[in-house]
Amino acid sequence: MPISSVRSFSDADEYCSSFRDFQYELTVIDGGDFAAEHVRVDLHEVRLQRYCSNLPWVAHTAIIKGRAVFALRAEPGPSLLRAGEEMQTTNIERLANGQTIYTRSSGTVSWGTISLPVDALAAIGAAVGYDLKPPLDVVTETPPPAMMARLRRLHAAAAHLAREAPEIIANPEAARGLEYELVQALVACLKPAKDEEDAVAKRHHALVMRRFHAAVTASGDRPVYVSDLCSAIGVSDRTLQISCREHLGMGPQRYLLWRRMQHVRRALALADPKSATVTEIATAHGFWELGRFAGAYRSLYGESPSATLARAPDHVRSQHYSTVPPTFSQTAYSDRLPSATVSDRRIGRPK
Repeated sequence: MPISSVRSFSDADEYCSSFRDFQYELTVIDGGDFAAEHVRVDLHEVRLQRYCSNLPWVAHTAIIKGRAVFALRAEPGPSLLRAGEEMQTTNIERLANGQTIYTRSSGTVSWGTISLPVDALAAIGAAVGYDLKPPLDVVTETPPPAMMARLRRLHAAAAHLAREAPEIIANPEAARGLEYELVQALVACLKPAKDEEDAVAKRHHALVMRRFHAAVTASGDRPVYVSDLCSAIGVSDRTLQISCREHLGMGPQRYLLWRRMQHVRRALALADPKSATVTEIATAHGFWELGRFAGAYRSLYGESPSATLARAPDHVRSQHYSTVPPTFSQTAYSDRLPSATVSDRRIGRPK
């Protein structure tokens, strides 16, 4: 059941005992009469709190396990340091599960927290496509200004309702709507920057390509299928396509067709022309349309497959063929390659 409260305190210990989501031990470090206010808003899964106190203090904080806690500066004011870093109105802090940290204020400060169950946040992260699990240490995020401003406005609005219209917070449907808006604003603030996303994607693609190389090497000269290759690597077809285009400049089918053409060229050159045939060698490498294969082969190597086979192995020229012969551009090569004849997209057959 959604609930809210607004309480005022003149005793620091009583003030700390009202906190949720962490244990707080506060030591006031200046003279004067202590005064503080604690606003608490419990929605369905989200907890929101807002804290304001008038005297400088140092606090030792122990974050409880099981909830993901985020801290923000509610209002600008005197210095407020958490774990040695200044809390700014432009930042949001991701606190670590079970972590203990020190916080220090230099005067009248106002700050707040938002929390929700770790499992619930992880599910949201899986839905939006980025990791929202609590960090191992305090992490300070600097969201786009508009996103951070929206989150701070919603946080302030919830505190205002707790003071002026608590019956709205107590309404389950109204609380659900407010919770939805708060979660959306929070997640928008936590979205990784594009350069971070790009770096993560590049590392993942590099791993995909290492697995791709291992799978291709293990297949030898045997034709393999896209679905089999994706299963061996553990990625989707789309991820494999993106990774190959990023690293190879072409899709996996195109690359492997170049590779098979090189292998068939080598096999023809090393075969005994008295016992081997072009048909036998070509089909062993997955080329079934022999007429189109012969045309593509001639375009690439300047001679027919039978001419390569006709030379005895002792007279094979010592020549290393690159994966993509330099005399053919990607466009020219595409015009000369045999087209696919199977619908299940065998690796090495162009789309």
